[in-house]
Amino acid sequence: MGAADVIAVDTGPLVAALRGARSVFALSGSGISAESGLPTFRGVGGLWRTHRVEELASPEGFARDPRLVWTWYNERASAHRRAEPNAGHYALARLEEAIGDFTLATQNVDSLHRRAGSRNVLELHGDLREARCTQCGARRALDATGLPLTEIEHACGGRLRPNIVWFGEPLPAAVWREAEAAAARADAILVVGTSAVVYPAAALATRYNDRAFVAEINPEETAISVRVDCALRARAAELLPRILDKLQR
Repeated sequence: MGAADVIAVDTGPLVAALRGARSVFALSGSGISAESGLPTFRGVGGLWRTHRVEELASPEGFARDPRLVWTWYNERASAHRRAEPNAGHYALARLEEAIGDFTLATQNVDSLHRRAGSRNVLELHGDLREARCTQCGARRALDATGLPLTEIEHACGGRLRPNIVWFGEPLPAAVWREAEAAAARADAILVVGTSAVVYPAAALATRYNDRAFVAEINPEETAISVRVDCALRARAAELLPRILDKLQR
């Protein structure tokens, strides 16, 4: 999609909704990170094509082969550190500055929203800034290379695992409650770069609030496209700065 296509997208209704909103909730997914060059969850390295993602992102998979799991997550951590926030990330951070009550819930674990300056960020699926022990809960900060494979075993007898929500695990309770409350009180909801098929996170877009103006920003149609008030077919890095510019005029 080029500049001419973005210009053709009618942002007027969304800009008007944001101008009148006292509270805004945004939900972001892997699409906004893909615009920074990050591969999707299943797309890091050809080696992983021979493994089911569930083998690499589940408590059972970690118990079977923690070194394999950490090798994959170390590769992801390195990719995250090399990537830079894009114009979409920065626009959301500036939108937070412009609106008194702004909450950003993300399904991404790459910390790009935080690096762009967003402060009120709810990381629904965890992050790759830390490892935590499976037994005592101790935390350890990760550097750009992740965790050395020789240091997986923890002194207490547990193992250090990525601070990620894996398949079969619940989302962090406190984070989820904050996200539910933010979605419920919002006057406008932005759904940015997510296919809206991963639950329960996807429910935040439409199930907690029947009065908010809901806008989707995604180049492709998604599962919730027919349920939103405004579906904008464009990339976040191209469209969000334009929306912010109009809002601040």
